[in-house]
Amino acid sequence: MKQKLNSNILTITMGAMSVALIAVCSWISIPLFGVPFTLQTFAIFMIAGLFDLKTSVSAMTVYLLLGAVGVPVFANFRSGVGVLVGPTGGYLIGFFIALFIIALFKNIKKDSVVFLVIGMLLGLIESYAFGTVWFYYMAADGSRSILEILGICVFPFVIPDLAKLAIAAVLVNRLSIPLRKMGYYTGKVKKEENASA
Repeated sequence: MKQKLNSNILTITMGAMSVALIAVCSWISIPLFGVPFTLQTFAIFMIAGLFDLKTSVSAMTVYLLLGAVGVPVFANFRSGVGVLVGPTGGYLIGFFIALFIIALFKNIKKDSVVFLVIGMLLGLIESYAFGTVWFYYMAADGSRSILEILGICVFPFVIPDLAKLAIAAVLVNRLSIPLRKMGYYTGKVKKEENASA
């Protein structure tokens, strides 16, 4: 009973830290032409890489709900439903979907950096695709070509996002060790450690 309680407390703590990480990384923002540059993708890579799907999805859900009800957790300290349904809202939804993609590939082979990176890359591509299509229909007036939209929404972010991906993959690989020592990794308390406790 005590071990289960400790496990739940640790899971809730990690979830709260994940929400805080997404918010802080959203606040670190550089306004560009239409889509702000933030560290949100780094936060998504980190929580998806370190924690299980339930924890990461719960954290992202709480983050989106906080923003929707008025807490300024979105980029440039914005909030409200208007951000979610606005031109850049598709990227927030795309990040949510990316969590499932990363978890899928991460679980193919546990502790494999290769599969983790593949999942992150595919999650990033999905986020680009979903967010850009959303931006095109929500913000474009028909006068801009697809190439121009990509120049606003994708091309300026590719190299920085790949750098964030690489750093996140390294950190996830390193942080998994202390998380194991704490009895927590990818959202699960190791049974063998519980048995010996």
